[in-house]
Amino acid sequence: MMTEDVMVEVKNVKKYFQLKKNKTLKAVDGVSFAIKKGEMFGLVGESGCGKSTLGRTMLRLYQPSSGNILFKSQDIHHASALQKKELDQRMQMIFQDPYASLNPRSMVMDIIAEGLDVHGRLKGKQRKERVFELLETVGLSKEHANRYPHEFSGGQRQRIGIARALALNPEFIVADEPISALDVSIQAQVVNLLQKLQREQGLTFLFIAHDLSMVRHISDRIGVMYLGKLVELTTSEQLYKTPLHPYTEALLSAIPIPDPDLEDKRETILLEGEIPSPISPPSGCVFRTRCPKVMEKCAIMEPEMKEYKPGHYAACHLHDEVESRGKEEAAVTGD
Repeated sequence: MMTEDVMVEVKNVKKYFQLKKNKTLKAVDGVSFAIKKGEMFGLVGESGCGKSTLGRTMLRLYQPSSGNILFKSQDIHHASALQKKELDQRMQMIFQDPYASLNPRSMVMDIIAEGLDVHGRLKGKQRKERVFELLETVGLSKEHANRYPHEFSGGQRQRIGIARALALNPEFIVADEPISALDVSIQAQVVNLLQKLQREQGLTFLFIAHDLSMVRHISDRIGVMYLGKLVELTTSEQLYKTPLHPYTEALLSAIPIPDPDLEDKRETILLEGEIPSPISPPSGCVFRTRCPKVMEKCAIMEPEMKEYKPGHYAACHLHDEVESRGKEEAAVTGD
């Protein structure tokens, strides 16, 4: 249910792609969550889990197969042409590859001002001043406006992509793995820039990534995806302190610890086998074929996303069993 502090709500969204020979690829398969105003919401998972497809669907780059996406209570996929034009200005995207997403034949001035030109917002001197202002906002200078993308480093190109996303003063930005194509030394700079923009401009972000350590640093809440489904959702702190889903536990165990002694002592959870194909996902729980805690029930029934702790949701039969045993013990002891 929508509340005043919720900016974007995803309600049971599915995105299927029809392939040859009547096969269906289930990229996103019934995902629901809400993003609060001013929040940095992290969405993580292995490559191919559907997180980028979901992000693009949330910005109308894809039409959902079913389900609804609401922006401030407005269904973005059933809006009028005029409403969609307004939504295009309020919702923007930062793409993964900072070089592929920039037109190599256009100068930075025109790349950043593209949205302004499309929506007829500013012209002439005002247009130029706005681009200069945006360049300075992302840590570049106005002298960069008359250069081409190939003249910049990867980090600088991503800053240009961020400036373009900010041009229309959006309220919500989908950052689709914005640091994965950058050198490690540059990643922290871009993350710090996004956090600075969030604080100063009150922006709301969906931050998509596969690096849990970086997502922990930047996100208020985190959703974990596996094979098109959301398997866990809670605050960043809670996720790292007490993960509820076996997949989340495995992802967290793979994050290196700077202390060599602690790194040697801790247990790393190795997931066996390959990720199943989204064309023919497993029955029941989609993670069961790689889960170290799999039960017979997992092959028969798909687990529901439930709130096991305040604000901490997971889709796992394991916790239903624990909860059930706890109730039985309480009944026996009379508590």
